[in-house]
Amino acid sequence: MDPLIPDFITTEARFGARNYEPLHVILSRGEGVWVWDTQGNRYLDCLSAYSAVNQGHCHPKILAAMVEQASKLTLTSRAFHNDQLAPFYEQIAELTGSHKVLPMNSGAEAVESAIKSVRKWGYEVKGVPDGQAEIIVCADNFHGRTLGIIGFSTDAAAREHFGPFAPGLKIIPFGNAKALEEAITPNTVAFLVEPIQGEAGVIIPPPGYFTRVRELCTAHDVMLILDEIQTGLGRTGKLLAEQHDGIEADVTLLGKALSGGFYPVSAVLSNNAVLGTLKPGQHGSTFGGNPLACAVARAALRVLVEEGMIENAAVQGERFLAGLRSIRANTIREVRGRGLMLAVELHPEAGDARRYCEALQGRGILAKDTHGHTIRIAPPLVITSDQVDWALERIGATFRQS
Repeated sequence: MDPLIPDFITTEARFGARNYEPLHVILSRGEGVWVWDTQGNRYLDCLSAYSAVNQGHCHPKILAAMVEQASKLTLTSRAFHNDQLAPFYEQIAELTGSHKVLPMNSGAEAVESAIKSVRKWGYEVKGVPDGQAEIIVCADNFHGRTLGIIGFSTDAAAREHFGPFAPGLKIIPFGNAKALEEAITPNTVAFLVEPIQGEAGVIIPPPGYFTRVRELCTAHDVMLILDEIQTGLGRTGKLLAEQHDGIEADVTLLGKALSGGFYPVSAVLSNNAVLGTLKPGQHGSTFGGNPLACAVARAALRVLVEEGMIENAAVQGERFLAGLRSIRANTIREVRGRGLMLAVELHPEAGDARRYCEALQGRGILAKDTHGHTIRIAPPLVITSDQVDWALERIGATFRQS
């Protein structure tokens, strides 16, 4: 190796905690759907930073908003008002039909904030006895990595040697409305669920599931919390994935693409009942709702709508899904997806999906394996038909040669 070229991977291994196992590619630049490594090789990004880069890498309008705001005011804390927070509230509430907004930073913080808020609502409004509130979640969920969240994960790797965990959480199968009905008690305050389970391998529930879930939650005065941190903001071909089922959540969680990949921004969107219980001093964040975050989020939402990215996700998602399903390979067990949230599940005997991701890397495509035998494919929503076809040609060749 040229002594003048830094060995980034070795340095990471030397100093960094080994809580990730990335593909051996060192990225240094991105534009639209493309990223380049330090050697100048170009790749089509089919992960989009777990759907944080829906608007494409380094979108110029979001960048301009960030630079402009960064030169004026970045952080005030919520001890003072700033001139970006109110317009952000107004814009996101109008777009999503929400009544109240709680700005945070990471997706996990949004989940934790929602859990706190629905418990408070349960005690103060629903009348659940103090300390007995229950929240129902689904097996194979992924809502983040904080201690509170991993307490209701069913992933052994996420939980092992991190306990003890907090009580008050029930786990039921995903996509099973009968299981939800049987799990609800008078102390149930919320059902927290992903519209599509992303980390589990893009698992789509059966038709009619969320219609029944909405009916059950309404009938039993249970708050329906939809974690749309990955599925929201156009990823599935709708602004929110709930729109595919014609329902409305009581609490919606957004993050990732809320900033277009420029800055950690998340939000809890709610009816008046849940977030209306919070009083000054009961919850907060130094960085949550800061002017830089709000300016970036406003630009990210604006380009998502004005540039037709949501509609493009629907069109290109259908094209990509049909193309993946047309690939004839004995290694493929199932292809599934909605919009540009896609997955190729392999037969177990085909081996670890990571080796297919490494093979795709060699053909100029970056994708991510999950749960051993599944490859997720989720390019930025700005992808074109020609780029979809380019990707399909290389994905097909990879599987046919496996």
